[in-house]
Amino acid sequence: MRKVSTFNLAAILVGIAFLYLPIAVLVIYSFNASRLVAVWGGWSTRWYVELLNDRPLLDAASISVRLALTSATVATILGTMAALALVRFGRFRGRLLFAAMVYAPLVMPEVITGLSLLLLFVALAADRGFWTVAIAHTTMAMCFVTVIVQSRLVDFDMSLEEAAMDLGAPPLRTFMVVTLPLIFPAIAAAWMLAFALSLDDLVIASFTTGPGATTLPIRIYSEVRLGVKPEMNAVCTIMVAVVGAAVIVASLCAKLTGVRGTPAHV
Repeated sequence: MRKVSTFNLAAILVGIAFLYLPIAVLVIYSFNASRLVAVWGGWSTRWYVELLNDRPLLDAASISVRLALTSATVATILGTMAALALVRFGRFRGRLLFAAMVYAPLVMPEVITGLSLLLLFVALAADRGFWTVAIAHTTMAMCFVTVIVQSRLVDFDMSLEEAAMDLGAPPLRTFMVVTLPLIFPAIAAAWMLAFALSLDDLVIASFTTGPGATTLPIRIYSEVRLGVKPEMNAVCTIMVAVVGAAVIVASLCAKLTGVRGTPAHV
């Protein structure tokens, strides 16, 4: 077994500190008793209690959660269908264009995506609000869902479906009874990732939002520009916990997918 050198260990520690030390400071100061954000005044949970009385932040959090649930669900359905088309339909006419359109949001800057969707909604004379943001987040998250589900379908054992159809099961029942349960961990991982992406998006939502659809990241950004309130540390800590939990669950689901997808060796 290869030993880890002192230099490599130091590099790992510096990298971890660079990534997570600011988040750790944020979490610690969310329990600060002082009203001054940068001055430590002892441990307290008073700002979490104050957060319950901050109606604008709670309304923004409610909108963000509803947006994330809606866009993640729609993106998972559409992304799964796109993955099935890319894997099962072979090299059909227009496949390259279809794949390019599906994967474009992966490499396109969010500013360009948000501006493009804004111009589309303006051209359609659509009132910007909850549903325009939901459409934008679905567009952003669908490509991630497609990649995750497609990676599972590529390694799928087709003999299982063939055996079910040989026993008389129609294609739809074969998919629902055989295919869907086996790829469900990948679908669940994709849904959790789409939920996390929608929950903490700021750039695309700022382009496509309207009156009555202010998301939590937009609310936090607008209030931080006027000065950081102690409640900001508390709400950001909660967001970090929720997004972190979603990412961990998605990783566990993806790992479960890999375990189930590994063929047995005799």
